[in-house]
Amino acid sequence: MHKPTALLALVVAATFTLAGCGKSDSIDTSKLQKAFASSEGMVKADAAKIVNAVKAGNWADALSSLKSLASNAKLTPEQTQAIKDVMAQVQAKVTAAVDKGAKDAQKAAEDLKKSIGG
Repeated sequence: MHKPTALLALVVAATFTLAGCGKSDSIDTSKLQKAFASSEGMVKADAAKIVNAVKAGNWADALSSLKSLASNAKLTPEQTQAIKDVMAQVQAKVTAAVDKGAKDAQKAAEDLKKSIGG
């Protein structure tokens, strides 16, 4: 791999990593927490895992756990709606992070091309 190509790949990877990381207070998990507050065992633990993943900005884990919890056949309508609401918010965050990462990567590629005289 040529040095400029390797550098570009590194910049793109770092951009996507940074765009998806970071804490987020903008996702409201209060309805999810309330809906599962009286749940027992693993269901309650799974809901707590989701809240922790959201607070940490770990979108992949949050979505995976949300999908897993949503497949539980014993959910109440309130729990099902809370899962759908949080899932929609997390998916919006992922989309925004990808869009931002793509724009940042394009700018980095343009800057790199200018710096190597291309």
